[in-house]
Amino acid sequence: MATSLCYAKPLKPFSLRLPQTQNPQIPTQTTQIREAETLTITGPTQLSGHVPISGSKNSSLCLLAATLLCSNSCLLHNVPTGLSDTKAMLSILRSLGAKIEFNERNKEILVNTDGVGRVEPCLEEMRKIRGGFFVIGPLLARFGEAVVGLPGGCDIGERPVDLYVRGLRALGAAVEISYFLICGNRLCKPTISHSNTEKMAGIANFCIITSDDTGLQRDGRVLAHSANGKGLVGGSFHLDFPSVGATETLMMAASMADGVTVLSNVAKEPEVIDLARFLNDSGACVYGAGSDKLLIKGKCQLRGCECYVPPDRIEAGTFMLAAAITRSLISISPVTPSHLSCLIDKLKIAGCKITRCNNDTLEVSAIPENVCENLRGFNVRTSPFPGFPTDLQPPTMALLTTCSGSSIVEESVFDRRLGHVRELQKLGAKIQVCGSTALVFGRETRSALHGSQLRAADLRGGVALVLAGLVAEGTTQISGIGHIGRGYENLDTKLQFLGADIKRSIAMASQL
Repeated sequence: MATSLCYAKPLKPFSLRLPQTQNPQIPTQTTQIREAETLTITGPTQLSGHVPISGSKNSSLCLLAATLLCSNSCLLHNVPTGLSDTKAMLSILRSLGAKIEFNERNKEILVNTDGVGRVEPCLEEMRKIRGGFFVIGPLLARFGEAVVGLPGGCDIGERPVDLYVRGLRALGAAVEISYFLICGNRLCKPTISHSNTEKMAGIANFCIITSDDTGLQRDGRVLAHSANGKGLVGGSFHLDFPSVGATETLMMAASMADGVTVLSNVAKEPEVIDLARFLNDSGACVYGAGSDKLLIKGKCQLRGCECYVPPDRIEAGTFMLAAAITRSLISISPVTPSHLSCLIDKLKIAGCKITRCNNDTLEVSAIPENVCENLRGFNVRTSPFPGFPTDLQPPTMALLTTCSGSSIVEESVFDRRLGHVRELQKLGAKIQVCGSTALVFGRETRSALHGSQLRAADLRGGVALVLAGLVAEGTTQISGIGHIGRGYENLDTKLQFLGADIKRSIAMASQL
């Protein structure tokens, strides 16, 4: 694929009239059940060699959404094109009218949004991923209106959209949330609308599609438009919690708002810095990325640009934990060590030896000859960056089941991110849970885990089961691995190259 950008005429401004609300179309669900695909792991095993790290999933989803802000074309390099979340985001952009070309081999994607002719993305694709909700910011900023389904993603706790809604209102948007119940393919309850944020906060569980014993599903849409009929305006907004998604959505919305926007108590994650760099390269003026306050000067038009997606810090951290749990020595690149300083500190406390070979390569050693004793347990409390990443909590817990002593794991970001505990217990792990805190009892010698039949219920919990399966005695079979494919590109293949006995199998899939 050519690396030069393909320019096209700017899109004519949309009418700022919000479309009439109609009963939402309920998509026919014919997707194959993910549990039909399984991983079979025979352990225990020891790993060795080098593993390449893919581009950041979380950065890629946000950057792809940000292309909606730009006239002409955007070229993204190092995109993890094999992830199901990436594919869902591309489908969302296509449903809006964007033209997309990608080079699978080179991990490059070219996006041209000049042909966007809709402000309502495909509801079925929106239900697949949390990151799809990002598009509400760019659509509002560039076209003055958006009709977006409530976000999907892993069920790891309440992730309400009230921060998004209140922030967009601070920028001059009129926002309404329309809820409805569906049963199968049938709308079975009239739409209920809530334009009041306080009301919405009391029913935040609507923000995730769920099912109850009656077979009903709760779903909804967010309808937004510029209140003045002209476009968003600059304003000030303080986030109650430094949410990465809310920070990024408001950054994108403010980049084309009329005037200056100040966002305080924002997220400091590396992905926020990645987005700020992309926006500035597109002609925006974003100051303060990486701090707790952002100042954004809105521009009337942004242009396409070229950018490189940084390596995935969560995948890099996962393979560091894989080296530790299997008491192995492996090297990892590319990686940005400063993005993983919390994990590196914890692994060093445990007894691992971590060497920086060059600017982007780390060597992690936990082989007995190097550590001289069994790895020691440690305590973990998740928190926003630069604290310990919540996405690394589940695989870290898997490691702690094999360390000496007892460890305390406190999950302070998501209230239901301990679902993997029950599955680890099936392997023989001794873990006690109280609320969002887990007490992990380790082993005085090598892991005493044993193989079992497991089910991955979410992305990060699923990879924790894979790491535990690498050191469990005997055979471990994990179903529901479609979740893992949302955030890890070719995980089983990469582990095979490191020496793991892991196989993927596909059974006959039934229909939903």
